[in-house]
Amino acid sequence: MKIQLSEHFTYHKLIRFVLPSIIMMIFTSIYGVVDGLFVSNYVGKTAFAGLNLIMPFIMAMSALGFMMGTGGSAIVAKTLGEGKKEKANEYFSMIVYVTLAGGVVLAVVGILLTKQVSIALGATGELLDSCILYGRIILISMPAFMLQNVFQCFFVTAERPKLGLTVIVLAGVTNMILDFLFIAVFGWGLAGAAFATVCGECVGGLLPLVYFGRKNTSPFRLGKARLHWNILGKTCTNGSSELMTNLSSSVVNTLFNFQLMHFAGEDGVAAYGTLMYVNFIFVAIFLGYSIGSAPIVSYHYGARNSDELKNLLTKSLKMIGVWGIGLFALAQLIASPLARIFVGYDPDLFALTKHGFRIFCLAFLVNGFNIYGSSFFTALNNGLLSALISFLRTLVFQIAAVLLMPMFLGIDGIWGAVFVAEIFTLCVTVICLVRKRKCSKMRMRAVGVLNSYILIAVKVDFFANIV
Repeated sequence: MKIQLSEHFTYHKLIRFVLPSIIMMIFTSIYGVVDGLFVSNYVGKTAFAGLNLIMPFIMAMSALGFMMGTGGSAIVAKTLGEGKKEKANEYFSMIVYVTLAGGVVLAVVGILLTKQVSIALGATGELLDSCILYGRIILISMPAFMLQNVFQCFFVTAERPKLGLTVIVLAGVTNMILDFLFIAVFGWGLAGAAFATVCGECVGGLLPLVYFGRKNTSPFRLGKARLHWNILGKTCTNGSSELMTNLSSSVVNTLFNFQLMHFAGEDGVAAYGTLMYVNFIFVAIFLGYSIGSAPIVSYHYGARNSDELKNLLTKSLKMIGVWGIGLFALAQLIASPLARIFVGYDPDLFALTKHGFRIFCLAFLVNGFNIYGSSFFTALNNGLLSALISFLRTLVFQIAAVLLMPMFLGIDGIWGAVFVAEIFTLCVTVICLVRKRKCSKMRMRAVGVLNSYILIAVKVDFFANIV
């Protein structure tokens, strides 16, 4: 039975509604993970390091898609909640067209700048060639990848999360099959990995374009739309946290690579790349939940249903807390086999990766709250507060941690920097919830849930250290 945005959400309904988005984000993360897995094992660690070195630049270029998707879906869902269906569809069409045009422009600019950016990142010789080759091919599908990110959000808003999941599964399977063919069978090396990703992203971005471009059963269909500058500005403001997250992550990842080159050389960059691939899959659960639940929050905000907003916040925080503890425990158990899958061919690199991941995974205890907190304020059309959380989380606190902690803890300080940054961000997230006006019951529930979770998390971490 189809679940509508206007319903009261129990735990069962909430999980059913957001599950396709969670799986969707996991499959989205598979693009880079599968590329990295095949490149590392079939091409070598230099090509693997080159892929990881240029990836922050590629993700920075694609940040517009995340901004337009999250910011735009919040506005469209709120407009639906206000009962303005035609206006919501017009806003939807405008956002898709602007994203497509922006993707084309950024693809051209990115291809022209790839060499200069790679040199600036410190790449030379064979490493430079790998960065340029992978980066320029990947950027071909930038418009499709940005559309994919937009449609991920709008499939949920359109109450068609399962259809969105189907598209992403098809895209992920396409990428995996072609990675095997292009790299393992045809021997195309790093170029094969890039072309496989391009094909997968085209499936993920263009199939939804065809679906929404024709008559369908959703509330949306692409049609004529004029440029609403105020709505476009609001979209950018609402989605500024996601834009900030992606841009900041690119800057921070580059800084991590610089620090690791200093402490561990090329092996450090390769180890960090492996950690990021695993992190993508684990964090995808929180990102998927945030994407899947955001339209519900926006709808009830537009309908001025404060009781349901309180219900959604409380249930969300409890589930994220349970998942965070579960992911941390799982990460500790599978650290060794995961490292072996990616870099088992090199004993020193394997040991470095396994050790780093055991420290890094502490972040899973906390980051879900911060991801959801930022998304929650975006859904409430409070883009500035959401951006503040993201800015501090992904840029200020992480930069400070990765620069200062290695002075005292060496390379272990680099592995633990994200966890420290997430702790400081959690304090900011709690303060934002507490200071949110007109939500006294909501904030008391939120603070109570977080306090209980912190006590449990401390005990779990203590037990893990003993073991």
